[in-house]
Amino acid sequence: MSGIRDLRRIVRMLPPDAETAAVIREWVEQENSLLDVSALDLSGSDLSGADLAMALLTQTVLRSAKLVGTNLYRAHLEGAVLDEADLSTASLVKAELDEASLRGATLDEADLGSASLWAVDARSARFRTAKLDGASLIDVKLEGADLTNASVRETSLKAVLDEHTVVRGLSGTLFGPAVVDQVGARREIDGLELERWLHSRGARVRVIGPRRGDITYYAKFSEGYSRSNPQGIVRRRMVNGVAHDEAFTRNLRWEPTEYLRRYELGHHEVDPVEISEAEAFAFIEEVTGRDK
Repeated sequence: MSGIRDLRRIVRMLPPDAETAAVIREWVEQENSLLDVSALDLSGSDLSGADLAMALLTQTVLRSAKLVGTNLYRAHLEGAVLDEADLSTASLVKAELDEASLRGATLDEADLGSASLWAVDARSARFRTAKLDGASLIDVKLEGADLTNASVRETSLKAVLDEHTVVRGLSGTLFGPAVVDQVGARREIDGLELERWLHSRGARVRVIGPRRGDITYYAKFSEGYSRSNPQGIVRRRMVNGVAHDEAFTRNLRWEPTEYLRRYELGHHEVDPVEISEAEAFAFIEEVTGRDK
């Protein structure tokens, strides 16, 4: 199919799926609209250089798509399939990539500053010279991934690494712990041990501990709940002036959330109330003990 170009709305190659192609054509014609192709199939399409800021790509299939230099600022890519996609030099700043699949994807020189990558499968993906500053890589599979010369600055790298993960030239600071898979045997390492493991493979990073003074906790409660018995708790962790919001979920762990940001935009009726760290820990102990 022929390409479409309208200002910053660049579509070099439409996807073969007719329904998806029609949605994209409509988006191109409506100058001020956001692209919403959630759960559609864009495999093989070429959106290189397009402005997809804040686009809705939740559970979208983008297998082998070309997204070179594409602006995906704050884009929603939760559950998206980006296997073998080319995102070289793309901007994924503050993008939501939770539970996405990036197997074999290319993200060379991409900017993933403050992006959220929870439970992402990035095995054999390439992040050469990529910026991962302030990103949250939680429960990410990085076996066989290439992070040559990538930068991390107060980045959460709670990922699975193996002997085939390339970290040569990786530089900056990061939070652990990481899980190292050696011949099928996995073990969690953190602090100096993680630092030495990375350095032995050519990285130049410092593993740092969390600064609790930069974390603010909030409780959510409405009718029938109280401060001592809230519906749930969220926290905001500030890293270099960038807010990382997390909620303690039913999975009994901290996971990324948009709750505080949406509240600030007026999208929630339940007001969050600031609580102390001790109150937050008491809630966690109560919940985890209740579910044992």
